[in-house]
Parts: sequence; C-alpha cells; structure tokens
Amino acid sequence: MSSDPQLATPGRPRTGPGVVTGVFTGLITAAVALGVGQLVAGLTGSVGSPVVAVGGASIDLTPPPLKDFAISTFGSNDKTALVTGILVLLAVFAAVIGVAAVRRFSYGVAGLAVFTAIGLAAALSRPTAGAADVLPSLVGGAAGLFVMWRLVQAAHEDADGRVALDEAGEPPARGRSGAGELGDPGTSWVPRSPVAPGTPPGDPLPASRPAAVPGSARRQFLVTGGVAVAAAGASGLVGRILAERGNVSKARAAIKLPAPVQRAPALPSGADLHIRGLSPFVTSSNSFYRVDTALVVPQVAPSSWQLRIHGMVAHEMTLTFDDLLKLPLLEDWITLCCVSNPVGGPYIGNARWLGTSLSKLLRAAGIRAGAEQLLCTSVDGFTSGTPVQTVMDGRDALLAIAMNGTPLPVAHGFPARLVVPGLYGYVSACKWITDIKVTTWAGEAGYWITRGWSQQAPIKTESRIDVPNGSATVRAGRTPVAGVAWAQHKGIEAVEVRVDGGAWHEATLAAVPGVDTWRQWVWEWDATRGNHVIEARATDKTGYTQTSALAPPPPNGATGYPTINVTVQ
Repeated sequence: MSSDPQLATPGRPRTGPGVVTGVFTGLITAAVALGVGQLVAGLTGSVGSPVVAVGGASIDLTPPPLKDFAISTFGSNDKTALVTGILVLLAVFAAVIGVAAVRRFSYGVAGLAVFTAIGLAAALSRPTAGAADVLPSLVGGAAGLFVMWRLVQAAHEDADGRVALDEAGEPPARGRSGAGELGDPGTSWVPRSPVAPGTPPGDPLPASRPAAVPGSARRQFLVTGGVAVAAAGASGLVGRILAERGNVSKARAAIKLPAPVQRAPALPSGADLHIRGLSPFVTSSNSFYRVDTALVVPQVAPSSWQLRIHGMVAHEMTLTFDDLLKLPLLEDWITLCCVSNPVGGPYIGNARWLGTSLSKLLRAAGIRAGAEQLLCTSVDGFTSGTPVQTVMDGRDALLAIAMNGTPLPVAHGFPARLVVPGLYGYVSACKWITDIKVTTWAGEAGYWITRGWSQQAPIKTESRIDVPNGSATVRAGRTPVAGVAWAQHKGIEAVEVRVDGGAWHEATLAAVPGVDTWRQWVWEWDATRGNHVIEARATDKTGYTQTSALAPPPPNGATGYPTINVTVQ
C-alpha cells in the first residue's frame, strides 16, 4: 500500500490529489509556459517575452507616486525589484491554477487561459508590438497546457495504476460525496493494470498492462514534473542565448570617434576638491545614474540605426549613423538630472558629451514658425517632449554619440541620444532615439506628460551634502562639510551651510568650466560633541536662492534644503 495520503487505495474513497500536489502542478506549468515563451521570444524579439511584456505594461500603468517610491526604495535596482514582484505574483497565480486543475481540469484550463491572455494583452500594448510578438505567450500557453494535463493525469493515478474519471471525463472533485469511490456508478475507472484477486465488485475488466508497483503514481508525477522543469530551464536558457545574438557590444567597440570641431573646455585647476566622500567632478560612465522605462536594454546596431526628423519642417530628413559621424561634432561638459531625484538624491551626474548640434539639424530641416516641441521617440516606443525654444537658444543641445571619450554605453542610449542642458531628463534626454517630430504642445504629448508630469521641466536650483554622509560618527574639531550644487545653464553663484538652524556660512566653491555643470563646494566646520543637524542651500547666477519649501518630485522636481543628522564625538 502506498504511504502517500493523496493516493487512493482499493476499497476506500478517493479524495484526489492534495493542495501540495496542486501547487507544484501550477508552478511547474507556469515555469514551462514562461520558459517556452522566452525561447520563442529569442526568435521573435524580446517585446513579446511574457515577463518583459507584463513588466513593460506594469511600468506604463504605474502611478507617478508609486514609481517614485520604487525609485527611492530600490534605486538602480528598481527594474530587478519589478521583475521579482511580477514573478512572485505569477507564482501565486500559478499555484492557485494548479490547485484548481487537480480538482477539476477545466478550472485549470480556464486559469491558464487567463494567464495567457494577460501575456497577450501586455505584448500587444507595447508601442513597437508586431504580429509575431503574440507568439511567445501563445506557444508558451500551449506548452503549459500540455504539461498541466500530463501532471494532472499523473497526480490522479491510483496506487495500483488506475485513473479515476467522472462522467464528464474529469478527475473526481475532492470532497464530493461518494465521488471516486470504487464501484461508484458515477465514476468510470480506466484500467491501467490487471485486476488482482479480491478486487471489489463493480471494478472493470482487467487490461493487458503489467500490474503497477505501489508508489509508482508518485514516481510518475515526480518524473513528469522533473522533465518539465528541465525543459523549462533549457528553453529559458536557449531563449536568452538567442536574444543575446543581437548584442551590439562588438559593434560599439569597433566605432572610431571623429575628432570634435569644438572640444570641451579644459577643466580649470581646482574643479575637483578631492575630498574623500565627495562626488568627483566627472561621473564615470559605469556609475552614472540610469532611470528609464526600458525593462530590457535595447540593442540597436549602428548599421541599422536611423533618425527621422519630420513634422513642422520644410525638409524631412533621415540620418544614418554614418551620416552622423560625418557631421561637425561638439564636445561639452553637461550635468544631467532626473526629475525623480529627491532632495539630496543620487540621480544626477556630470559627464563629457560628444555629439552634433541639435539646433543646426533643425535649421537644416527648416523648422517652421509655430513649432513648440520636439516629440522624440525611442526605439522602444518611449516619447519625450523637448521645448523648441530651449533647444534653439544657443546652449549646447546635442544629439550625442559619446560619453566621457567613448561611444555611448548601451544602457545610456547607444548609438544616439539627446542631451539638453538645463532640463530634467524626462523632457530632454531621450535614449536610443530614432524619431524627432517637430510639433506643438497641443498636438502631441510625451510619455510622462500623459501621466501627470509637467509639460516643461527646467531643472531647479539645488544642492546636496555628500560629506559627512550622516551614517558615520564625526570626530570633534575641524571637519569639512562638502557637496555639489547645480543650476544648469544658469550656474551656481554661492552655497551656504548652517548647523542646528543657526547662521548661514558661505562655502568655498570649486572652479567650473561652464554654467552647464554642477559645482563642488566645501565649508570647514568646527564640530562640537553632540547630535547636530546640517543644512545647505544654493544660489544661482540669476540671484535665485534654493527654497526651503519641501515638495516631492511630482510634477516637476523636488524642492527643499538637503539635511543630514550628524553625531560628533
């Protein structure tokens, strides 16, 4: 006799597989559906991958406050957290489907249909979706259905190798009065082995297969499940390998950047104060912040990249990457900042950018009177609206191809992106750009504008305290308080610091090569023992001083004094 309480024994009521069996059935089914979906997506493109599609749709549907919470909580790991959350929810849903399926298979089919429909709807909601992008969810769902059927069949194997089916061809429902009992007229017992002597009356005639060994049903379920899990893992791995065929790292490494016709100004002596813990003047490409909506980083080959400029222009233009390399290139130091950056936050960085003048491109296209915004579209469908007036006012607004002396990192927009100093990134820094439509504010709206963010977003005058960092104890005596301040395309005139709400003290400013970068500052503090609160504020060259009024990032950037608590011993 089998020791598995989920397997019926002759002469006793059959209650069907238990919850644990159902949970494993659902999880294995989901793993196969996702693995096969990933395999197909490796052939058709990542847009249709069920997890990627659902993740992208989730980002689109996320309200700004929740988005800001995710960014502030998880930082650069926000996308990993999103995928993890999606997988956890899918696992719970899959477990419910599995439990339903081992009780009545049609319930499991219905649940799997919903599972598949969510993937299909998410894939079709992607801006760049095509007909082939429905295949990963469809094929994955079909594979999951087959595996679920095999697992449910194995789960309902009796200890002697028989399967109980009701009049509708379903496994008997658990807890149904008399259902599944041997000899019950409402149950059709399908023989799997010869009937042993002493079989209760009402059993069917013997079949020709060998007698089952007690516990073989459990082994069959485990073997079926093990094979399915292995197939799911192999499918996912192969799908990932296929997806990486489009990796553009080699193409990026092969690019030889032309010399700029206008080089970035040389860094003046004292641009970097070299204080331990203070953000360096130049942010390395590897540590530069990344905030965007791309769950999977687009891999755009420079050989196939094109940029179309159209709309309110006299001459529509289409540029290839080779065309871009032949244009006069400008180089400049520019600080970028994300609108989601909280007061004193990390989503800001300064780099040396290389690109062609965006204003010259627009003049060559013949921008028409009345044009108000550039609706810029990324290869993944993201859109941003950049004010025409800002681009055309003489600042170094770039269609950039390089960062800190090398071609753009893939995660930062390779092969080309916008860099417009003085505007928050969501309206000025479109990565993987492929289309610029010259239009009006009334005619079009960018991605985040439709979600409640401001139409135009000049960067606010702000500052940050880097040293002390608020987490380590400070020794009493002379100690530096240092940080960075920014007011792109206006420039920082002064930074002041105060302790415990006392008098403001003017900090020493580092040198800068221009008004489009952040500026380091330092104030020497005679620290006394005890707990202290340190605040800072910046004043830009227009005379505006950073406000103390606290405001969250939505809809156009956070405000308030950066504040740290310090313990001095």
